[in-house]
Amino acid sequence: MSRMETDSLLTGASGDYGSSSGTEDRGSPCSRRMSYSVARQSCNVDRAPGDEELYLQQAVVFIEDAIQYRSINHRVDARSLRLYRWYYSRICQWFLGLTIAVLLLLAFVERPSSLSISSDPRFRSPAWQPPCGFTESFEIVCLLIFCLDLAVKSYLIGWEEFRKNKWLIAYTAVIVFSVIDWVLSVSMVCDERLRVRRLLRPFFLLQNSSLMKKTLKCIKRTLPEIASVILLLALHLCLFTMIGMLLFAKNADPKRNGEWELHFKDFSSSLTSLLVLLTTANNPDVMIPAYSLNRAYSLFFVSFSVIGTYCLMNLLTAIIYNQFRGYLLMSVQTSIIRRRLGIRAAFQILCCRGAERAAEEGVAVDVMLNVMSRVQMKSYYRAAITKEAQQYADVGYMEREQFRKIFDELDKDRIKEHPPLPGYNSPVLQTLQNVFSHYYLTILGNAVALANVMSICTILVLNSDKSTADRDNYIMEIINMCFILYYLFEMCLKIFAFGWKGYLSYRNNIFDGFLTILLLLLQITIYIIYKLPYSQWDPSSHGVVSLWEMMRLVNMLIVFRFLRIIPDIKLMALVASTLLDLLKNFRAFAGILMVVFYVFAVIGIWLFEGAIKPPPDMSGLSNSSMENISSNFSMECGTYEQLGYWPNNFDDFGASIMLLYDVMIVNNWQAFMDAYSRYTTEWSKIYFVSWWLTSSVMWVNLFVALILENFIYTWDRSHSCSVTDVERIRYDTSVQLMFREQIKEPTEEELICQLHQHPHLHLHW
Repeated sequence: MSRMETDSLLTGASGDYGSSSGTEDRGSPCSRRMSYSVARQSCNVDRAPGDEELYLQQAVVFIEDAIQYRSINHRVDARSLRLYRWYYSRICQWFLGLTIAVLLLLAFVERPSSLSISSDPRFRSPAWQPPCGFTESFEIVCLLIFCLDLAVKSYLIGWEEFRKNKWLIAYTAVIVFSVIDWVLSVSMVCDERLRVRRLLRPFFLLQNSSLMKKTLKCIKRTLPEIASVILLLALHLCLFTMIGMLLFAKNADPKRNGEWELHFKDFSSSLTSLLVLLTTANNPDVMIPAYSLNRAYSLFFVSFSVIGTYCLMNLLTAIIYNQFRGYLLMSVQTSIIRRRLGIRAAFQILCCRGAERAAEEGVAVDVMLNVMSRVQMKSYYRAAITKEAQQYADVGYMEREQFRKIFDELDKDRIKEHPPLPGYNSPVLQTLQNVFSHYYLTILGNAVALANVMSICTILVLNSDKSTADRDNYIMEIINMCFILYYLFEMCLKIFAFGWKGYLSYRNNIFDGFLTILLLLLQITIYIIYKLPYSQWDPSSHGVVSLWEMMRLVNMLIVFRFLRIIPDIKLMALVASTLLDLLKNFRAFAGILMVVFYVFAVIGIWLFEGAIKPPPDMSGLSNSSMENISSNFSMECGTYEQLGYWPNNFDDFGASIMLLYDVMIVNNWQAFMDAYSRYTTEWSKIYFVSWWLTSSVMWVNLFVALILENFIYTWDRSHSCSVTDVERIRYDTSVQLMFREQIKEPTEEELICQLHQHPHLHLHW
């Protein structure tokens, strides 16, 4: 074991790490009142060759931990720090993420394979089935990589921390179980029906993301509060089910039994009908038979919907988000403490790195600048922190509070400064530059783009009844050519006014310029292939691609280019910014939903693979011939068979994902539930209801609430800004920043207490 693991890292004059007092301090709880006078004590250490460099490395790693909200409870000797930085490097983490993605994507290739053009059993050709050992080879390589990942993590945090970490213990168990199941699968020549390890694969995605683990923990804590409302919802459902069975009991007159026959024949069908009505998927179909007899029956269904759909369901959404938000705040509080703790540890390391000066003098500015030059972080944050640190160059050092405040730059918005305009000596060129750099040129360009889109729309409407072979593409081609030449002219004017660097500093210019160049290349290609087309000329036999197909691609790009107006309209710019932030910063929430999709899809394949098969006389029939099917197979209106939902099945992983998505949308989801209950058993409804509760009721509503929270956060910060300011300011929204104002800062005593409990960093004050 290295010297830094056995000796005190930062010792007092005695250097007695093994003393009972030192051990007692490290094990003391943070709730205990302590009298620290850190800023006023000397910090003398025993210096050894290379220690100075080691202390700088430790400070660099602690600052990187603070930036990424990582725990600092890891080994701090030189070799471990090198391994730690390599493990959290971009390449290593990207490779680990790629390994997880490969393992999860194996479900599309494994038996039953999803490698077929159609999932419809009527038209589906036999999918390619990989030979035994093909996917298993990829799988065992991924598992070996996970073993290496587990070994590195365990070494870096040490055995004591490993025993306390439930996620790493579970990680070990999942890997061991997966390897055992893999061995059994290979020994059975891949002929087993159930691969239990497929159900455990999403765990590798969960354990690799700290935010996913926090999110899952918050959801777990929210479940007891959700259960009370779901119980009330179930009571409401059962109460109206019994009332409905009493209202729509079987009548002696067969003509008055429509409601009973279709929806209230028994308790199971009554409960299912009202459960579907709770999602409005079968409204007003469920009440039409009764409503046609007596309009007063509508009061029953309206009362059920108002209480259940509009009151209880929305109340459930509010409770889910309110409780989840509270627990999420607690998790974010932990992240903020990690950041403050990492910064505090770096300060103490740099204070006591071996210099023979009192600790109250703080951190030398030149040392701080040296450390920041080594930290792996975004360049604009490094520049901002370095600029703040240089303000103390005259004093020569920074005190603890000053050291902490310079890292507040991490929580600030990035303001992008555009390069200065190029200078021209000629007065004429200067005048033209002022004209072409004006905002009105962008407005004119947007108006021209709108005119282009409207012309395409007009021609499409006029030619909507014509086939592609009968359309006159000459007029549209000439119109598009004129607009594309204007786009090229506008781009050249902006480059003249702003210069190349200034032009490319605007994101909308990059988008606009790329599409303009692409449209120009396509236009040149059209003229090379078709020369100069003239009216009444049919080029369909000319070349590999017809003129219509080329024109269609050009028109699609022109319509897509019209999105350039988004940055010029403040509200649209904020909405687009919110969507981009969701893609970047809310991947953890989407990842949890993907995990749920994966687990339910695997279970669905186990339960329902091959359960629904079309009748033999339907195989190979086209959709247009479905009306001519013989009466040997009758299809009731609104059923799975009559609606032609055959491609939605659990016959492979890809089809299962699509079916679960359709159920999550809750449009006609009762058709799937009814079909699988008829083809298998009534108990199959439990599967679909569980998926509806998990995806549509809880997770989708939670995701929508977070979208609103993110948008409100962005709007509150930018409502007073102009369109230009919105374009310049890069809002780096994250979960931590969204709830930043509601989070309590940790006290100095709490930070010192946690530093004393560090398993590898032994501080003596």
